[in-house]
Amino acid sequence: MIVAINTIRIKSGHVGEVAERFKNPKGVQHAPGFIRMELLSESLEEHDELKVCTTWENREAFDGWVNSDAFKQAHAHSRPKSENNPTDGQASHGEQPKPGAGIMLGAKLSVHEVLFSYPDA
Repeated sequence: MIVAINTIRIKSGHVGEVAERFKNPKGVQHAPGFIRMELLSESLEEHDELKVCTTWENREAFDGWVNSDAFKQAHAHSRPKSENNPTDGQASHGEQPKPGAGIMLGAKLSVHEVLFSYPDA
């Protein structure tokens, strides 16, 4: 099992506006191997952050979502350039604000193997 975390940096005070866009997922919930999605927020001194955490049966399931037509349709709008994006220029998972919103400061994707979970998932 893996957890993919898309950390989105947002201008201070705009977390609620961006978080609202995640209430209606755009297909990820139907992707093979998808287990769950959680949205975490944090207010920092210089900006706010949202962490879009998706749990998958394995890396192949996550990669299948990222390379799917459904993913491309869900992310068919422009986004800020990601830092250290392992998909090398491809869109990272999770919703992003619409073009011109001006509140996105960047995003970074990290993928983690789940070593154990309590209670058992």
